[in-house]
Amino acid sequence: MMKNLPHKTIERLSQYRRALLICLEKGQTHIYSHEIAKIQHITAVQVRRDLMLIGYTGTLRKGYNVKDLIDLIGNIIDSAEGINVAILGMGNLGRALINYFAGKRSQLKIVAGFDINPDKIGNTMSGVPCYSSEDMATIIREKNIKVGIMTVPAEFATLTAEQLVKAGIRGILNYTPKPVNVPPNVYLEEYDMITSLEKVAFFVKINDD
Repeated sequence: MMKNLPHKTIERLSQYRRALLICLEKGQTHIYSHEIAKIQHITAVQVRRDLMLIGYTGTLRKGYNVKDLIDLIGNIIDSAEGINVAILGMGNLGRALINYFAGKRSQLKIVAGFDINPDKIGNTMSGVPCYSSEDMATIIREKNIKVGIMTVPAEFATLTAEQLVKAGIRGILNYTPKPVNVPPNVYLEEYDMITSLEKVAFFVKINDD
């Protein structure tokens, strides 16, 4: 059943967990669907629909148990044995992602970075060693890395994606502005910051009009 969850539902479950963790830190033990909806800027109906898909219901009197819901979402999203991640391109964005992810999720760990710059190779950045891109296949197999985050320049996007697929990577998060193609057995998520910014700017424009 969980394998058939819509991609957008998985995305929202991750967002729910992030919000719920903040609530838990503040000492909140229960939360209603309309409260989650307000935090995420969506409808309470959407929240209830998502949680029904994962078999979780709250009570009319107290709503949802925050801790129980965090644990359930974790059981659905997280891998029991954990998943190792690599950064491809240790420039400003790559290093920023390493710093951002540090300690955020115990079941997701960035264990390696790759670059072609000899000044970066051999160094450790925020606890993550940087290897030569030429050693990518060997290191990916040795460290059982299953996800690659691409932050390389656009002209290297296609080559890097091909190298990752050949090395056995199962999922790619592409931060480059160039779309890439992968086989059906590799999950691809492409994030273009320019497109996201243009979307925000568009809605600013029409609201101003």
